[in-house]
Amino acid sequence: MACPNPLYHLWFFNTQRANLYYLTSIAVLCSFCYLIGIWTHSTTIPIPITSSSAAGAATQCSLQPLIATRSAAVTLDFRAHHMAADPPPTAARVLHLPPCDAKLSEYTPCEDAKMSLKFDRNMLIYRERHCPEPNEVLKCRVPAPHGYTAPFRWPESRENVWYANVPHKWLTFEKKKQNWVRFEKDRFKFPGGGTMFPNGADAYIDDISRLINLKDGSIRTAIDTGCGVASWGAYLLSRNIVTVSFAPRDTHEAQVQFALERGVPALIGVFASIRLPYPSRAFDMAHCSRCLIPWGQYDGLYLIEVDRILRPGGYWVLSGPPINWEKHWKGWNRTQQDLKAEQTGIENVAKSLCWKKLKQKDDLAIWQKPTNHIHCKINRKVFKKPQFCQAQDPDKAWYTKMDKCLTPLPEVSDIKKVSGGTLAKWPERLTSIPPRISEGTLKGITAETFTENTELWKNRVAHYKTLDYQLAEPGRYRNLLDMNSYLGGFAAALVDDPVWVMNIVPVEAEINTLGVIYERGLIGTYQNWCEAMSTYPRTYDFIHADSVFSLYKDRCDMEDILLEMDRILRPEGSVIFRDDVDYLVKIKSTLDAMQWDSRIVDHEMGPYQREKILLAVKQYWTAPAPQEGKNAS
Repeated sequence: MACPNPLYHLWFFNTQRANLYYLTSIAVLCSFCYLIGIWTHSTTIPIPITSSSAAGAATQCSLQPLIATRSAAVTLDFRAHHMAADPPPTAARVLHLPPCDAKLSEYTPCEDAKMSLKFDRNMLIYRERHCPEPNEVLKCRVPAPHGYTAPFRWPESRENVWYANVPHKWLTFEKKKQNWVRFEKDRFKFPGGGTMFPNGADAYIDDISRLINLKDGSIRTAIDTGCGVASWGAYLLSRNIVTVSFAPRDTHEAQVQFALERGVPALIGVFASIRLPYPSRAFDMAHCSRCLIPWGQYDGLYLIEVDRILRPGGYWVLSGPPINWEKHWKGWNRTQQDLKAEQTGIENVAKSLCWKKLKQKDDLAIWQKPTNHIHCKINRKVFKKPQFCQAQDPDKAWYTKMDKCLTPLPEVSDIKKVSGGTLAKWPERLTSIPPRISEGTLKGITAETFTENTELWKNRVAHYKTLDYQLAEPGRYRNLLDMNSYLGGFAAALVDDPVWVMNIVPVEAEINTLGVIYERGLIGTYQNWCEAMSTYPRTYDFIHADSVFSLYKDRCDMEDILLEMDRILRPEGSVIFRDDVDYLVKIKSTLDAMQWDSRIVDHEMGPYQREKILLAVKQYWTAPAPQEGKNAS
């Protein structure tokens, strides 16, 4: 066993003592620093004072200024002292978009009667769309009339409209004998009559159905020109035929407004010098019942336009002057020669378009457009006019001038084939691949794209109904607007609900898909959302805006689009916005200024998507009673 080394114990003892000295020194130094710190930050300095010591008194006097300094409160200044100058003040943002004057409760900016008087009356050009300049656009919210009430629910609304919502009685006197509309107490009653169908629209439609088949699903989309109060379209809905009804503003006061209050699809429009805002080959049937359109004039220009929007094999139905003039000429206060010449002119234009007159019975006449243009091209040697149009887009129809030329149908290899492809019958038509897609005429859109889009919108609409209980409630909404429809998937997902959807394809959209929407058996129109829509205020119960604001980025003011949405949405109506979160935050800020209720929620795929959903509800408010002043309540 090794003996312990005594030097090791000595070294270990000395090391331990050195460490103890070191730690003690550190503790004393820290304590001293701490006490110095306390003294430095103390508010007073203790001075020993003795009454008997002159030296002490002198010391106290000499230290008095220091005592005062130490007694003062210490204020630390944390501000930066190297800042740039403040930017110049700017005008504060308006926090509240005010109501418009009560007299503007029916303001339709692009169909304004006073503005129209500045334009040419030839061919009714003055009744076309004429929108205000950007500096003339109103920055206020259009009020509902005092006493406005939520419309009756469909189908009760087909026969009833509140007087307070459309306070115009002129039609009740003008059309009293024609059974259009009656005024009873606080409402208007619509018996379903018309100038040419005094026995009611249903009986009139039955007469048409005896001449062409309205029951087998081959006729789904229709257009009613000069629609009156749209009773024809209203009663076709029960037969699974959806109609776009239109008439000019103020030909008969509030006729389109009545149609919309009844829950019937309608727009303000007119045959004048520009194309109707629909694609070629859109409608299965076109209708005119004493619509007073000069069909035989201007080289048949207006029938040429009807031909453009009729699908191959589609029908044109005409009643009223000059049909059956031999019986009615005295009541129409026109001469037999005049009426006979008018009918001859219409017959000649129809033949030049290669239409076949199917039937004329009593007050009805029906023509059919050919299913292709093989024979029609051959007979251009007989009919010099109209010649076929050259190098034009037949679907372009936004401020596009009408041409006195015949829109050619897509080429076919066999006389028995339908140009552009055969449409499936309704309801299979809704989900069948539209011919424009199956024929490959829309770049980048395939059958797979269509099928996936249809399924996508089924899921999205189901999700919407969990967010907006009013959308899920059958009958709560009737008139719906989809501001950016693409393939019409949103409307297709709602086809079993008691609603109709006006599908909009913006003119700025990368691909013009409105033709596909019509091939599905849905309806719609073109629109530039930098301008107002050709419809009355309070047209829609619900608006869907998918990627609208990202589409119109840098094109026009977001605030103007939102004010237009406010104009056409009914009080207590809802909007679902779907867009990038950055746009939705800006939209919500403006909606707050418009006094809407709104909230942003997550995408249906979860919170990690940049695309979000903004739910918004327009509050109920109206113009005041006349004696209450000028500002809306």
